[in-house]
Parts: sequence; structure tokens; C-alpha cells
Amino acid sequence: MSGASEERSELAGAASDREAGIPPSSERDPELWERNASWWQDGFTDGADPEYEEQILPLAREYLAGAQRVLDVGTGEGQLARLAVKEGAALVVGVDPTRAQLRVARERSGGPCYARANADALPFPDAAFDAVVVCLVFEHIADHVPAIREIGRVLAPGGRFVFFLNHPLLQAPNSGWVIDHVLDEEYWRIGPYLIEDVALEELAPGVLLPFVHRPVSQYVNAMADAGLLIERMEEPAPPEGFLAKADEYRAAASIPRLLLLVARAVEPDR
Repeated sequence: MSGASEERSELAGAASDREAGIPPSSERDPELWERNASWWQDGFTDGADPEYEEQILPLAREYLAGAQRVLDVGTGEGQLARLAVKEGAALVVGVDPTRAQLRVARERSGGPCYARANADALPFPDAAFDAVVVCLVFEHIADHVPAIREIGRVLAPGGRFVFFLNHPLLQAPNSGWVIDHVLDEEYWRIGPYLIEDVALEELAPGVLLPFVHRPVSQYVNAMADAGLLIERMEEPAPPEGFLAKADEYRAAASIPRLLLLVARAVEPDR
């Protein structure tokens, strides 16, 4: 067995050993995610969503380039994990707490290992990975600090953290395009940005999922405390495929929906 294969087996085995110990999530009703997994899979994976196809996946490809041991936290059905394999990573592991997502991830295969785990209790040794990617996950985690601390722990010194978020400032609760007929002007209203907010949002008929809003500073400070030094920030305009969906989307073409933070794990002080 090659060294990479041995390491792959050891990490997958460690994850399997911990799976049964997952506690109920404090930030969500697990059944909501189990029931709505197919909605996500049908609408946002396997080429279905232009924001993933035209923006998120290309950015992930760019910033994961050269990584050999990749962890995808909140992998869902595994599309970012599969991308990392295609880009040449020798070891890719995806973790998610939702069984319905992991079942489809394993069916779609593509090379990664998968394990059931929460972001705040990653079943891996220290410094096990040279890249961690997290995509649109922390909006659903009530306490982000332990999860970011865990990411810092499992990243090797010099490793990359590729962190995708719905833009916390410009997509704050109650933000949106306003057409003021009295003043005869149009503008993007920003909701109460500094107030942390937890809400159950209906994303489609019958699809209710929890969303957590917190200001960017809470993420940045938690990353600093975990030894994750931000080296790059991206606020891309919405991609053309998304803007083409509706006229009102194109009216907000200058308002970024996505925030990407790219950090590097700093060597701990001796």
C-alpha cells in the first residue's frame, strides 16, 4: 500500500470511529437538513446552479491548486471534494452531519472519502491537512468559534483555509433592492448588519432552513485567534448565469452575494 493510501485509510478510519458520537446539533433541527437534502442536491449541484458553476467552483479550483491533503467541511453531496480530486489532490475527505447528503456523495463517488461529523468536532489528528475548504456552511452554525478553532487545529502550518460565505454585510437580514416611487430612485438597502440574527428562512415552498447572520469581524477575529492569517479576500460580482435569471437580479449586478476569505495557518509560537 502506498503512503498516500495508508494515510487515506487512517484518516477515514479515525472519522468512522467518531461518527457514532455526534451529539445533536445545537444550531439546527437535524431533520430539517435530512428532509431538504434533495432540494439542495437538485438545485445547487451537478451543474444545476450558475453561481456554483461560474463562480464558486472556479474560485475553489484556483485557491486549492497544488493542495495534496484536502478537507471539505460541510461537504454536502461532495461537489467541492470531487473537484479537489480532479485537480490532483492525493487525499480528499469530506465531512457532513447529514446522512442524506453523505449517501448521495458516496453514490456520486469521484474519489473522496466521506465521514459524518460536525464542524466543531473534526475526527482527525492535528495538522492532518494542507488545505481546508468550507463553502456556505457557517451561515448555518450557531457558534462559529469552536468550528474555526478546529479548522486551525487540523491544518498543517502553512496550510490554506478557503472560506466561502454569503456576504455578511451586503446580504444582511432584510437587505434587498428598493424601488422608492416617492423619491423616484432605486437603491440597495442594507439590513441591521451589526446585530447577530438567527432565523428560519423559507427558501422554497416547504423548504425551511436556519440561517445565522453575524458581522465579518466575528469571523476574522475567530480566524486570528485560531492562527489563520487572511492573505486574500474576494467579493466577486454575481455571475452572468445568475443575473440572467431575472431582471431584478441584473439591477443588483454591482452588489456581491459572495465573500471569499483565503487564509494561511501560521506556525504556532514556541
